[in-house]
Amino acid sequence: MIKLTDLREILHYVPRFREKVFVISVDGELVEDVNFSTLLLDIAVLRSLNIRVVIAHGAGFQIRQIAAETVQAISNDDGTGVTDPATLKIALLAANRLTHEILEGLASNDLRAAASNAIVAHPAGILNGVDHQFTGKIERIDSDLLSTLLDRNIIPVIPPLGFDGDGRTYRLNSDSVALETALALKAAKLIYITPRDGIERGGKLVRQLTIAEAGDLLKRHRSELVPAMISKLEHAFRAADGGVHRVHIINGRVDEGLLAEVFSKEGIGTLIHANEYQAIRPAAKRDVSAILRLIKPSVETAELVKRTRTEIERHLADYYVFEVDKNPVGCVALHLFPSERKAELACLYVSPRHENEGIGRKLMNFVEIQAREKGCSEIFCLSTQAFAYFQQKGGFVEGGPADLPSERRQKYDENGRKSKVLRKPLSPEG
Repeated sequence: MIKLTDLREILHYVPRFREKVFVISVDGELVEDVNFSTLLLDIAVLRSLNIRVVIAHGAGFQIRQIAAETVQAISNDDGTGVTDPATLKIALLAANRLTHEILEGLASNDLRAAASNAIVAHPAGILNGVDHQFTGKIERIDSDLLSTLLDRNIIPVIPPLGFDGDGRTYRLNSDSVALETALALKAAKLIYITPRDGIERGGKLVRQLTIAEAGDLLKRHRSELVPAMISKLEHAFRAADGGVHRVHIINGRVDEGLLAEVFSKEGIGTLIHANEYQAIRPAAKRDVSAILRLIKPSVETAELVKRTRTEIERHLADYYVFEVDKNPVGCVALHLFPSERKAELACLYVSPRHENEGIGRKLMNFVEIQAREKGCSEIFCLSTQAFAYFQQKGGFVEGGPADLPSERRQKYDENGRKSKVLRKPLSPEG
């Protein structure tokens, strides 16, 4: 988790987020949690950095509470099924009470806020032969109203309720409210704050998903997901696919979790992102310091050979970096020996924070493609400690010093590391 004393980490992000809109969707259950006051402090920090915040909230937890206390039956608690008059009455009571609590909490942190009727809705109607009565469907978001509030440094607080032109109220799903609001305001981030750590598959937290990976998870592996989180992933997928580049799903019970998710490279929950979030690109001169910092631990353990700043700069065209949110977290070099149609994969390293995410394999595949496109028939690498990784993950096989290009063989003999030589033929078609 981010340490708030590490201002360099925060300041890296501040210029990119200033005046951007963050839509924060809070499950109703978390308003009752002891950490909610800390969450409001995190929101106050965002506002102090001139990030424009909109809060949408659910009320399912409170609806169930009120129903239990009053011994009343409810037709649904999440705004997706039938909403009969009795359930609507409880939903109105729960949502209004919750909105008031959020406004009180924001006021205690010296933040101006206002509840709004910015969601224009109409009846969901008859679906599969069933009249959904007071369940609504979002028609549009009054983005002008919300933008006016934001321009005046007022945080809009949006309950899971919609209104039609005749003044009728409809129960809405809060995940959908947050999604449509984020799309209408062209938000930089949509953040779902939940009672769980994020999206789990088979009991294991999924840290990052591209749009395509999220869609595949919903389509092919739905049964492996926690049922209560499927709606979050569905709406996150739709948001990312619709133009919100970063959608986060995090645990609101984690102390300072919101700030850790926004202002640290690794975050705490699940991130669904547009594909440009991760990219391999040629290294630039500004990346040399980052590369040296990245490989330093591996150099100290003699896993990688030591490289100086001058050496990297001299061969800078051979280096590539893997970015996560514009931060280099991995690197690799490709040295060509065109006269012998061979290429060397070198300086492959991934930050420990991003291990087991497939980044190393992506970097290997990338340089293989580059080598093939440049006419090489074989790629090789030298390793003293990670040779099993290259064999198991990259398909390399063990060779010997005689397989090296003559120029590289001379350096191999001179440095005395006695690295294993691993090689892999490159077929023209890959």
